[in-house]
Amino acid sequence: MAIGLNEEKNMYKIAVIGGDGTGPEVIKEGLKVIEAASKKCNFKYQTTDFDFGGERYLKTNKILDDKDIKELKKFDAIYLGAIGHPDVKPGILEQGILLKLRFSLDQYINLRPVKLYNSAFCPLKDKTEKDIDFVVVRENSEGIYKGMGEFRDKGKKNEVAIQISYNTRKGVERCIRYAFEYTRKRNMRKKLTLCGKTNVLTYAWDLWQRVFNEVAKEYPDITTDYAHVDATTMWFVKNPEWFDVIVTDNIFGDIITDLGAMIQGGMGIAAGGNLNPEGVSMFEPIGGSAPKYTGKNVINPLAAICAGSMMLEYLGEVKAAKMIEDAVIRIVKTKLKSLGAGKMGYSTTEMGDLVVENL
Repeated sequence: MAIGLNEEKNMYKIAVIGGDGTGPEVIKEGLKVIEAASKKCNFKYQTTDFDFGGERYLKTNKILDDKDIKELKKFDAIYLGAIGHPDVKPGILEQGILLKLRFSLDQYINLRPVKLYNSAFCPLKDKTEKDIDFVVVRENSEGIYKGMGEFRDKGKKNEVAIQISYNTRKGVERCIRYAFEYTRKRNMRKKLTLCGKTNVLTYAWDLWQRVFNEVAKEYPDITTDYAHVDATTMWFVKNPEWFDVIVTDNIFGDIITDLGAMIQGGMGIAAGGNLNPEGVSMFEPIGGSAPKYTGKNVINPLAAICAGSMMLEYLGEVKAAKMIEDAVIRIVKTKLKSLGAGKMGYSTTEMGDLVVENL
């Protein structure tokens, strides 16, 4: 279902945030591919660039304010490169830009497909493409990343730091419902796994488990199970073929999706979406800004290109999205020496050209 259409049929407004480090480089290649796909699939779009990131912060001391958020709400989707600058203290950009975007735009779902395109790039012994094909649905607006807590007696010997995991029934239920609907729509194994820590985190995960069990009654066609988060990381490595869709909270989702990226071949191929199914969603490669590779034309842009494919699917351009993913799969299977930066056998710009040629 297309979301956020403008007056002209199939005209989409896309906010582009290149961001920091190699972010602008990979987004440039992603836009190159989207332009080629738009011509083949006959849809139109407009892009507007925003300079949010570390350089802007260093020059102006500004991160994001309410005016910026109001402006971004006018768009159908956001295409993000990366946020993170070595000259900016950790936490400032992440909280002031990334988390503010997610929270202010109520992007309450983080969607992370974990799909292996070429078994040669998988670090797991004897695992093939059919073994690694699952999706993590991560709650994206609550939990421990809510930023709630306090210091007591800071700087003293008896100092206490309190970090609160904040979970509301509304937030948990809408995430779980999305996961059930996604599992049904995905129509693969139709199995949904709740990943948590019910044996230790007895308040938050009592709520998650109860809501999961209640909602599951409305989806008799979906098989459900549960795994502790530590066991989940173990099964990702030993038996990833067990998983279809996984639903979990903010911090556990953050951790297991990075492991997921590694078993699918690395950060160079890992893309994700921060979704507000009723509003503005944001799509990005998950590998970060990789500042040591900035300007060298060696970074792998395939994760950003795959994020662009996810964005098009979200907007309703399913044919174009599949065309891009299929082109990426062909390239990963037949052209590349590696998925790592500087090891692919092609430059960043050449990789973008390759995807266009294979559409």
